[in-house]
Amino acid sequence: MAIAAHPARWRSPAGWSLRTRLIAVMIALLTVLGLVVGGTAEIYLHRTLYAQLDVKLTETADRAQGFSGGGNGNPSPYGGLPRQGGGGGDELRSGPPPGAETGSILLNLDSNGIKTLGGVVALGQNDDGDIVNLYASLPAATIAQLSAVNPNNTATDIDLGGDLGEYRVVSRLNSKGGRVIVALSLGNTNSTLITIALVTGGAVLITLIAAGWAGAVIIRRNLKPLNRVAATATRVSELKLDRGEVELAQRVPYADTDPRTEVGAVGAALNRMLDHVGNALEARHASEMQVRQFVADASHELRTPLAAIRGYAELSRRSRQPVPDEIGHVLRRVESEAQRMTALVEDLLLLARLDAGRPLAHEPVDLTMLVVDAVSDAHAAGPRHDWQLDLPDEPVSVIGDGQRLHQVLANLLANARTHTPEGTSVVVGVGAEADAAVMRVTDYGPGIPAELQPHIFERFARGDSSRSRAAGSTGLGLSIVHAVVTAHRGTVAVRSMPGRTEFTVRLPLTDFLPAQPQSVHQYVPQVVQ
Repeated sequence: MAIAAHPARWRSPAGWSLRTRLIAVMIALLTVLGLVVGGTAEIYLHRTLYAQLDVKLTETADRAQGFSGGGNGNPSPYGGLPRQGGGGGDELRSGPPPGAETGSILLNLDSNGIKTLGGVVALGQNDDGDIVNLYASLPAATIAQLSAVNPNNTATDIDLGGDLGEYRVVSRLNSKGGRVIVALSLGNTNSTLITIALVTGGAVLITLIAAGWAGAVIIRRNLKPLNRVAATATRVSELKLDRGEVELAQRVPYADTDPRTEVGAVGAALNRMLDHVGNALEARHASEMQVRQFVADASHELRTPLAAIRGYAELSRRSRQPVPDEIGHVLRRVESEAQRMTALVEDLLLLARLDAGRPLAHEPVDLTMLVVDAVSDAHAAGPRHDWQLDLPDEPVSVIGDGQRLHQVLANLLANARTHTPEGTSVVVGVGAEADAAVMRVTDYGPGIPAELQPHIFERFARGDSSRSRAAGSTGLGLSIVHAVVTAHRGTVAVRSMPGRTEFTVRLPLTDFLPAQPQSVHQYVPQVVQ
């Protein structure tokens, strides 16, 4: 039976075990859930932080637009503009408005787009030595980049490059026809979003690992009943159910047959199926025993009348009275068919005895001499075939029934002789391989049809015209070969193609012989030339 090709286990989920698929589905669902929850939280946090940043931008822009307080402000040591105008309360301070965030950018542009005040808000000391917010100068390219922002009072993200990085910028017109530009750094906001994303991802990953481990333990524990059901089915599948009396005692444990659970339903169904199969096997065995007993009884009873028919036919040919030619021919045909039927009855009786498990002889058998004797007999029966021997340097012996093993070889050689044309070479070899004695019968005839090979050892199996016979055949020869070899705990196999057919018989070696392969050489004795 051809075995269907399956993809590699990890390439296709179809090859995964149920436990692996359940864990994979659980982890996939948890991953999707974690991504959805984490993504939703990240999006909500992003919108919240940016909304808060926009509120800050609006408030800072409002303060920067209306800030013109007095005081003794000093020029910024970071490059801020010097104070403008005369003294007194009309003096404009060059510092940022109150509440300006350190690191933010504030610019006042006149109607021509020229900066009149502003820069990066930074910490510095005033004339009194106090730490206050002052303006640090900005590169001209950065001022130009900020000045290009449309004064539509809408917050915009902009990358200022260098050490400044990304900023959230808003530009609005003031009452004097100029513009106020306020930019707040996105560094802390983006850092917070990235940190939250990493923490969420780490938490999801740790959760997946813990869930995968816990799921594997839980699923393994819950699938133990299914494993026990599978183990029962496996033990049943290893039983030989094709012949003989089969005691089908394997059953799923009672605890695993609760029909309220899925596994219990499977276990209960398997037990019911095993009950039906056991009943069927008992009925089959009873029927087989009846057929075997019938065949054995019929074969035994037919031997006596067949022997009487042969005896009377032979006695009539020895009569002193002349027998007409026509009657003589009829008697010879009766005797011939009686002999053929006797051989058939003997074969059927032998098969019935082997099927019934009748013990065979248990004695050392020299397969080398057995092969030589069988080939000599085959040469006498078919002198026009080319018989050859392939023997080892040392004898090969087994424990078994020498008469039955001789019959195995005789049947194989008769099969080669009757199903191949005259002049065909037939090579008979014997040797030791590993722990088995091996006999091979190879003929170089037309071969066995491919559709017949699976049934070649069945009873009454016959080939087609491509292996026509010169003599009659009962169709039981190879089935006897198979039965005898099986009774010796051996195996027989055939490989055939046009121009070459090889039967291989393997028998267990005796304990006192080495199990190493023996060297063989081609040898054709004079007796079979």
